This record gives sequence, structure tokens and C-alpha cells, in this order.
Amino acid sequence: MAEPVVRAREAGGQVWDDPSEKTLYKALAYMNLRYPFVIVERLDLEPAGQHYMQVYLNDDMSYQVEYREGGEDKHFQAHVPAQPEAIGVDPVAKVLADWAFDRPGWRDALPWEPWP
Repeated sequence: MAEPVVRAREAGGQVWDDPSEKTLYKALAYMNLRYPFVIVERLDLEPAGQHYMQVYLNDDMSYQVEYREGGEDKHFQAHVPAQPEAIGVDPVAKVLADWAFDRPGWRDALPWEPWP
């Protein structure tokens, strides 16, 4: 059996190896103020543990999205305002899935700034 390439986990402790796009979407959709984050890690990149994207649900129902590609100088963040219920997590889910599956366009989808 092949080693997983992507691992996702949510604040409640659930872990998925090589999750589908649908699984990632559901993990984000089920976030709440008690379980406010989802972290997705790329296991196939070096240095290990330094390639991830995480989404945090803020108290105002906005999202803090971060990604890291190695060292501290490659850690970025973006803020996504609270979305109308009809839109939900769609904008964040698209960026997360595109990043996880190494698809183009995710870097341009949000206004990334260096992590302080």
C-alpha cells in the first residue's frame, strides 16, 4: 500500500489520509466555534511537517487561512470574511482543495500576506 500524500485533520481529532475533495469540503463545512480548525498537510514534500494549509474559523465566522511551504519565511496568511449561508465555505474549500491536489490558481484566489 502506498504512503499517503495528503493528510487532513480537524479540531475534534478526526484524521483522513488522502482525503477526497468532498471530504475536505465536509470537514470545513462542519467547523464550528467548538471545533474551529482544519489542517491539511502535504506529506510528500520536504522538509517534513513544513508544508501545510490550515483554516481557522474566527468568532465572527470569518476564516483565517494560512499556508506554509518550508521555512518561516514561506508562511503566509489571508483573511476571508464571513460568507452568506448560500455561499458557505465554498471559497475556502476551493483554495484548500486546489492546494492539496497541487492544482493551479490557488495562490491568486486570496490576498496572501506574509505571516507576522
